[in-house]
Amino acid sequence: MSPGLIVWLLSLLLGLQPLTTDLYLPALPALTQGFGASMAQAQLTLTALLLAFGVSQLFWGPLSDRFGRRPILLWGLAAYTLAALASAFAPSMDWLIFWRAAQGAAMGAAVMCARAIVRDLYAPLEGARVMSKGLTGLGIIACLSAPLGAALAHWLDWHAVLLALGLCAASTLAVIGWRFEETLARRNPLALHFGTLVRTWWKILRHPSFVAFSVLSTCSYAGLFTFLASSSFVLIQVLGLSRAQFGLVMFGSSLAYILGTVLCRRLLLRLGVARTVGLAGVLTLTAGTLMGGLALAGWHSLWSLLPPFYLFMVGHGVHQPCGQSGAVGPFPQAAGAASALNGFLMMLAAFGVGSWLGLSMDGTVAPLTNGVWFWSVCIALTAWTLVQRHEHRTAVRK
Repeated sequence: MSPGLIVWLLSLLLGLQPLTTDLYLPALPALTQGFGASMAQAQLTLTALLLAFGVSQLFWGPLSDRFGRRPILLWGLAAYTLAALASAFAPSMDWLIFWRAAQGAAMGAAVMCARAIVRDLYAPLEGARVMSKGLTGLGIIACLSAPLGAALAHWLDWHAVLLALGLCAASTLAVIGWRFEETLARRNPLALHFGTLVRTWWKILRHPSFVAFSVLSTCSYAGLFTFLASSSFVLIQVLGLSRAQFGLVMFGSSLAYILGTVLCRRLLLRLGVARTVGLAGVLTLTAGTLMGGLALAGWHSLWSLLPPFYLFMVGHGVHQPCGQSGAVGPFPQAAGAASALNGFLMMLAAFGVGSWLGLSMDGTVAPLTNGVWFWSVCIALTAWTLVQRHEHRTAVRK
């Protein structure tokens, strides 16, 4: 496969995650009203999806180390397509939650394999640059997702939004079946043995590189998910935006994220991983402090929320490629398992954030702004301590 094809396929696989959430968000308030459901139930359609997404990777990872990336991708994308179609015709909120969880479990195969593929083909530093290119593609997909979801929800209904997810997954399945070639050079016949699996997970969880970069990517994703899970209610119901305007807001956040991934590639060449992440930590902490501080001062408007959040997304565009590739980098023979654990931790944090928001949404901007502020502090501290200490130890050993 050519480098351009690899980036294209990575973009499709990684982009399935924002497509599954961002396309859906503009329809969430109307869907909640249509079923006569509570806000906590509405949040559960997202948090159940993400919990299933995280847990499923613990199984998909070893399976991909045993059987290869290609069969896992084909099985996972086929299951996602069926679950998306079933969710579009869910007769109740309970059934919708069930099918959304099934989507999340199937989506785990696509995203986990994408991270493992990068490690199959590239050394850690080059892997961070390639991952940033794939995440640029993810940002482009995210740019299109929210406006498309808003248009479908406005002109049709939420059923059409979920049908669109099924069509996108079916298209990705066709492309993978047509163009993707196996990247795992040597399958591990012992990958599914319980004893081997436990030892592998323990080895990964104890590794300083995995700890540092997984904490970074987890905190960064938790900050993003705080905004994703609360933004449709805050911006539409509290600040009075239309669904079309909300779609434009999400489009802008995706553009900021794309800018961050481009900045990441430039900085990695000049500064290396540690200094790049440290600099991005300054952006992130500045963004979170501005957002939280302005809200505490009583400024509750788009102009007090969006510019700081867009700055947060620039930092997110640096932290995610460095965090995801850095966590998997030391494990070329167990890239699937390492990718799975990294993904599981991110989704576990997202589930916790979603559960907290389901209980904390009070008709104000406070849960959104305070949540992003909290995670910004965590991101900056991780970037300036764990990542720096790990990179210093690595340099000393060399």
